[in-house]
Amino acid sequence: MKKIGTLNQGLSEVLAGMGHYDMLVIADAGLPIPPGVRRIDLALTAGVPGFVQTLAVILSELQVESAVIAGEMETSSPALRERIDGLLTGIPVDTVSHEEFKKLTRQAVAVVRTGEFTPYANIILKSGVVF
Repeated sequence: MKKIGTLNQGLSEVLAGMGHYDMLVIADAGLPIPPGVRRIDLALTAGVPGFVQTLAVILSELQVESAVIAGEMETSSPALRERIDGLLTGIPVDTVSHEEFKKLTRQAVAVVRTGEFTPYANIILKSGVVF
């Protein structure tokens, strides 16, 4: 049995297989997941697991080169944006419209669905390299 790190088999598998520039989406409970994109559904109930908690765990295991969020987050969920900025220190974060964000999710390796209900609690992480 795996002792430390991510215990979810599907998430562990995706993280281990990501290459440079591959995209992983961490989503709230309401973001549509495009057909053909792998779904890793962690949601148990409203707020469990939370978006920030899930992001922190994934950041501990994935080298991230850059990220993308919906610009609407800045006005609808400014506290969440501050928490993201705190977790992504030194990582550039681009903003796009929510509609453009949803289009970008079609290119993701997977979407990790959380139990989060905060508006626009979604992020695309672009994988980097450790060397």
